[in-house]
Amino acid sequence: MTRAATQNMTLIAGGMFWMGSEDFYPEERPVHQVTVDGFWMDTHPVTVAEFRRFVKDTGYVTTAEVAPDPADYPGADPSLLVPGSLVFTPPPGPVPLDDYTRWWSFVPGANWRHPEGTGSTVGGRERHPVTHVSWFDARAYAEWAGKELPTEAEWEFAARGGLDRKAFTWGDEHEPKGRPGGNVWQGEFPWQNLETDGFAGTSPVGHFRPNGYGLHDTAGNVWEWTADYFTANHASSGKNVAPASSCCIPTNPRVDMAEHDPREAYPRRVIKGGSHLCAPNYCLRYRPAARQGDTEETATCHIGFRCIIRP
Repeated sequence: MTRAATQNMTLIAGGMFWMGSEDFYPEERPVHQVTVDGFWMDTHPVTVAEFRRFVKDTGYVTTAEVAPDPADYPGADPSLLVPGSLVFTPPPGPVPLDDYTRWWSFVPGANWRHPEGTGSTVGGRERHPVTHVSWFDARAYAEWAGKELPTEAEWEFAARGGLDRKAFTWGDEHEPKGRPGGNVWQGEFPWQNLETDGFAGTSPVGHFRPNGYGLHDTAGNVWEWTADYFTANHASSGKNVAPASSCCIPTNPRVDMAEHDPREAYPRRVIKGGSHLCAPNYCLRYRPAARQGDTEETATCHIGFRCIIRP
């Protein structure tokens, strides 16, 4: 690797770790041993300024800037089949947590340049993570940069920062010294954001203390796309979790076959790390083991990405 190729990247030496968690959400189970080889990883999520250079160089148009194909969404409201993206809008007071449409809205014109919709800009947010990027957008950027998206195992190993089987990237304490360890939600989600960490939305990369490997924003700020397809749990892929009696530990596991729900136009990929919208009362997922699946064309105000280079 040349210095230019790995600028703003951190060398992760690789090794064995315990992946997953038995203590939080079902999709994180079972805990199992995994080995990953070494790789270089972006020290922080890809920023608005970095993504702008990519777009300027290539003329790339993101998913959110293109009207959805009606064939992919039969029966959809025609008014929603326009360029746009999902934007978080807090309700004025407490609401039941069983319907995300109470705080998520599809906003025409919302995209990486206009994160809150037409009329908004990213001025002053050049060092914030780029958002409103789909999995396709993240992959396109990675290819342009000569990089790749990490597998879920690579991402989780790096995010743990050497703290094996700990709940958070900084250890087991929820808020070390009584302060948030990353840009996450304080207060009662989705209506009360106390902003104890100083931010209502995304924050500049590197604002919070890095993990043990020197990586920033592996807890909160934005969710991050990975290369892996999403599975209901770690064992459901059938090949990446060794039986308890096995002498072999999977090396560099990846889920490269989709469990595609035919009701969805696109398969789901794993996102990791949680975001500024994760809260203990709703989504305690700013942890290395936490995982969710979003369809590949999804673009929202709280999903970004970072890249790796495998030597």
